[in-house]
Amino acid sequence: MCGRYYVDDDTAREIERIIRIADEKVRNMTARDIHPTDIAPILVADDRTLCCHMQKWGLPGFDGKQVIFNARSESVLEKLTFREAMDKRRIVVPAAGFYEWNTRKEKSIFYRKDQPVLFMAGLYNPYEEGNRFVILTTAANSSMKPVHDRMPLLLEENEILPWMLNLDAAKEILLKVPYLLERKTEFEQLSLF
Repeated sequence: MCGRYYVDDDTAREIERIIRIADEKVRNMTARDIHPTDIAPILVADDRTLCCHMQKWGLPGFDGKQVIFNARSESVLEKLTFREAMDKRRIVVPAAGFYEWNTRKEKSIFYRKDQPVLFMAGLYNPYEEGNRFVILTTAANSSMKPVHDRMPLLLEENEILPWMLNLDAAKEILLKVPYLLERKTEFEQLSLF
């Protein structure tokens, strides 16, 4: 690539159109918890254009009853279920935060204090009834370890396009330690002993 590129009026209008579509889809959603098998907004790079799509969270399980809603980042390149998606169908799942439960079934909410959105790395697979996605997980960082040993593979904003458009960059991102998060609980169980 040469050392310059340009954006013209048509490019600017296309960017504005995509943002309007994404804004409309997200605006039509009310604040709510998203569970596996729910339809949720994801970011996809279609024909090298960033788009917001609605997809079902979770791949069909092997026995037809379970749902696979996450995938370990350490093994997605080897697992048959995820290998092709890792090669061709990487997505980003935006969220305000996520929940995790500790061994005593106490719920914690994890979020980013300095930004309103978390960007989680994901993959999708096509099915007859439509595309379905999973969220990638990785080993917990120090902000997550007190509650759980796994966490979503979190992307910085400047990693979104490299994650979706560049397989070599995506393979490097699989190895990263996610940034630290804030945690809050609805209540904190105290022990007298």
